[in-house]
Amino acid sequence: MRGRRRGRTVAAAGAVVAAVVTTTACGQDDTSDSTNRLTWYINPDGGGTNPQGGGQAQLAKECTDASGGQYQISVQVLPNSASDQRQQLLRRLAAGDKGVDIMSVDPVFVAEFAEAGFLEKVPSDKVDTFTDDVVDPVITSAQWKDEMYASPFWANTQLLWYRKSAAKEAGLDMSKPVTWEQLVEVAEKDDTNIGVQASRYEGYMVWINALVEGAGGKVVENPGADGQELTFGLDTDQGRAAAEVIRSIAQKGVGGPALGSTDETSTLDMFQTEGADYMVNWPYVYAALEQAEVDWIDDIGWAKYPATVEGEDSRPPLGGIQMGVNSASTKKDKAWAAVECLTSERSQREYMIGTGNPAARKAVYDDAEVKKIFPMAGLIRSSLDDGAARPSTQYYGDVSGGIQREYSPPGAVDPSTTPAQTTQLLTDVLSGDALL
Repeated sequence: MRGRRRGRTVAAAGAVVAAVVTTTACGQDDTSDSTNRLTWYINPDGGGTNPQGGGQAQLAKECTDASGGQYQISVQVLPNSASDQRQQLLRRLAAGDKGVDIMSVDPVFVAEFAEAGFLEKVPSDKVDTFTDDVVDPVITSAQWKDEMYASPFWANTQLLWYRKSAAKEAGLDMSKPVTWEQLVEVAEKDDTNIGVQASRYEGYMVWINALVEGAGGKVVENPGADGQELTFGLDTDQGRAAAEVIRSIAQKGVGGPALGSTDETSTLDMFQTEGADYMVNWPYVYAALEQAEVDWIDDIGWAKYPATVEGEDSRPPLGGIQMGVNSASTKKDKAWAAVECLTSERSQREYMIGTGNPAARKAVYDDAEVKKIFPMAGLIRSSLDDGAARPSTQYYGDVSGGIQREYSPPGAVDPSTTPAQTTQLLTDVLSGDALL
């Protein structure tokens, strides 16, 4: 292992916010007309509830000011993890909570929320506005059963980050597609690590899905079907190829000293402190490393997500946030007007610059300031175009939970048994014969 540089620990964007916080983002007092008040439940993004913090709270203030009194947006911050965000929103939505008007939703939960009747359909006269110039896979993630239930807010994808000096020494030509097998080989040879996310949480599902998609398969082969009719692509050649990547990294010991506990933050820490020369992670890491003032920033390189199998194009993870309106809200018209402002090209540009979270609208990547701050903007954009969304199914919580359980710890993953066992568990759960 190369010697570790001393450096400050870099936290993932938003990790400092751990509790639900309320703020009046528009800066108006409690005497304002309550019929104009909109409550927006936001995901943690590093901006917290500060209307000058560069995050969603700032957009809430700016759109409130621009509305000319039409609406006043306040924000409440959801928990850190996607699973906890889902649980908190579901509790409120299932109770018909009219205090939720707008919500920032992980794309994988759009189908579940829409199927349950918790999301209002996007008004027909706003569909074109919300989809204009938006990356195609992100539009698909906002839909359920050919209807649009959310507006794309920001998109996300993972890149392969690496140290240029290490890749050069290893003889890797990073101008060409690289495979996971190549990375494992050079990491083992050079006594370094590959930063991945393999803890038992949603980030692990993101990795598994990208591996299966990159092999040409699908985790769920018919995502719109009812539970007992769902079929899975884990116990296939493509699914087994994905499992082989996980097993290889675990067996070769190139995933770090605690592979089963890795998440975005720990992965970034390994990369920053020279514990890993290679890392798959979201674009926010570049701004985080700059903020940490690492003295080797010029040695950081970026490339397209690794290929699962040689000869197949990789399918980078696709994430981000969709913005939906609660079907129980009594202010839907005002909420959709606010969403139009919050997801505009101008807002997405400001949000990307302020938080490092990539825009869903293509034109933002042509902006001169964005290209200056994010020299990898072109790669982010192309990776979004090629991105693979996680399955869009109303049973996503069960699907993801079952896969995370059976593929944990990663050191126990066996391509000859794990995919089949996981398929059986998912089939049993969705048939009511087993519980997670």
